[in-house]
Amino acid sequence: MQRRTLLKLGLGATALLTIAGGSVVLLRPALTDGRLRDGPREVMRSVALGVLDGVLPPGTSARGAALDAHLSRLEAAIAAFPAPVRAELSQLLALLSAPPGRLALAGLSSGWPEASVAQVQAALQGMRVSSLALKQQAYHALRDLTNAAYFSDPSAWSHLGYPGPSDL
Repeated sequence: MQRRTLLKLGLGATALLTIAGGSVVLLRPALTDGRLRDGPREVMRSVALGVLDGVLPPGTSARGAALDAHLSRLEAAIAAFPAPVRAELSQLLALLSAPPGRLALAGLSSGWPEASVAQVQAALQGMRVSSLALKQQAYHALRDLTNAAYFSDPSAWSHLGYPGPSDL
């Protein structure tokens, strides 16, 4: 195969994947009526497990309840964002919930629910140190949203030994 043919094939495949990935994002928004769809909800649950590892309560039932409450607070926080921010976040989560987007943006080969905490943390670290600003921005958005939604609940503070704000 000639070098020029190989370059054309690569560019064509890139364009096709970009169009297909963009179509998935446009056809299946991550947010519907202010609520996360199942795929994006799995993304944020896995991200929470990776970011909040060591902070979440021990035990399967307590951890599950904390994650469910966290996701409810996350949805409430997203609902308060301006429409353009919600739209961008919806696109990001829809992209991450689609296998091609997850692989391209996060470098995660397995699905979010199947990925171990270590795999999710490695994917997030890869996004954080990427030379692409888009990946870094996506990482910071996911991490900041996760931390803000989780630590906005005073019941999470006790796990850290934080007594809460002082009375003035």
